[in-house]
Amino acid sequence: MHSTIDDIDFQARQGSVAAIIQLLNEHFAQAGIRTRAVQDNGVLQLLVEAPTAEQLPQATVVEQVREVLEAISPRGIAKVNINGRIVQEQQLLWLEEIKRDPENSLLWSEPVTLRQPNPVVRFWQDLRAPRQRNPYLEDVPSKKVSRNRTAFWRGLVGGASLALLLLMVGWATKDWLRASLAPLGRTNHPAAVPTPAPTPPLTPTQDPFVLAVRIAQQAVEDGQSATTAAEWLDLAVRWQRASDLMAEVPTTDERYPIAQDRIATYANNRARAIQEAEKIQAQP
Repeated sequence: MHSTIDDIDFQARQGSVAAIIQLLNEHFAQAGIRTRAVQDNGVLQLLVEAPTAEQLPQATVVEQVREVLEAISPRGIAKVNINGRIVQEQQLLWLEEIKRDPENSLLWSEPVTLRQPNPVVRFWQDLRAPRQRNPYLEDVPSKKVSRNRTAFWRGLVGGASLALLLLMVGWATKDWLRASLAPLGRTNHPAAVPTPAPTPPLTPTQDPFVLAVRIAQQAVEDGQSATTAAEWLDLAVRWQRASDLMAEVPTTDERYPIAQDRIATYANNRARAIQEAEKIQAQP
């Protein structure tokens, strides 16, 4: 899987914390600064770390963070609390640590309110933003394209053949009924209305349940080799798509209980993929 810079920018504009961290880390890479972030009560808590205090001048770092975030303009994020400290071993519970003892845990801390773009400008940016890649079409390895294409055409031909067979049976039944009821028509008995041919069933490519299962299977296979934050974010998009498709299964479908169970499972897998992406982003 290959995720482009445009993919990360798009996810950051939509408010993805993992994507925002990746862009900030790329910005501060030359300065030896790394960042972590988490949303807390509507505020983006941002931690900037460096080996020495000289690498973290408050005014310079705060201004650069402001410029990067206002350029991104992440959706739903207006308030940011920037916290600077020397690199420490403690990583997972850093927010609880600085809340408990901010004076001894931090070099400095400064709240920032981001300037929000004009709604018309924001609409134009979203309109010009590249569309996200279709995870169940573009990310399938090329070695499996031929097999999937064969299955698609096989299902399409099978559905068309079934529809043609049902139409022929319907026509034959109609002609037989017309011939059988012709003598009754001469005795002033009303003619029976022939039964219309049944509607052909959905093909596999139109079945949301089948499509969701295919996406989930591919995500499981690709998840075994995911190593970068961009790859994990891409997997999260796939799991969300599979969950949305399962939600489209109607209550009259006998697979509805299974689909409801899969919705929760796929949502958990999406959350885990996002956690893996954030974990990789947090590494130096």
